Amino acid sequence: MGKTLEGIDAPLKKWILKQAVFFVSTAPLAQEGHINCSPKGLDTLRITAPNEVIYCDLNGSGVETIAHITENERILIMLCAFKGAPNIVRLHGKAKAIFPNSVEFNALHSLFANRSGVRSIIKITLTRISSSCGYGVPLMEYKEDRTILDDWMERKGEDGLAEYRKKHNATSIDGLKGLPT
Repeated sequence: MGKTLEGIDAPLKKWILKQAVFFVSTAPLAQEGHINCSPKGLDTLRITAPNEVIYCDLNGSGVETIAHITENERILIMLCAFKGAPNIVRLHGKAKAIFPNSVEFNALHSLFANRSGVRSIIKITLTRISSSCGYGVPLMEYKEDRTILDDWMERKGEDGLAEYRKKHNATSIDGLKGLPT
């Protein structure tokens, strides 16, 4: 049976941080706009308070999450247990993108491993935390993180990533403003 929680307590924090993947969903306000759901991994999620999480937003082919939260702040993070006891946790909230040129970025970025290609830190104030059974989620074995994204970002270098972002991350697929230029 599902339940709603007041905040992320120590056992839930421990469970969340063990998960190798989480999913981020956002949507524009426009009804005809595209809903986005992105898988994330690479140890990019942190819990900074019982009702606050952050994740390291790495360079990507699109910019939907940033565009959507800039427009309306709505976000959902979902985590599933792929091993052990079944569980699904949903973290609903209001998000903002914190960019590398801000003072807050440096403090939050220090909570993560140093890597190339960090576009922003997504900071989420949680408005609803819930769990449900997860009985339909398959059991799967985690093998390892892929290195392809980190390798690609290292090869691109900061100048190459900046050029890539100008070309691919300035607007969302629905034409919303993406990364600041």
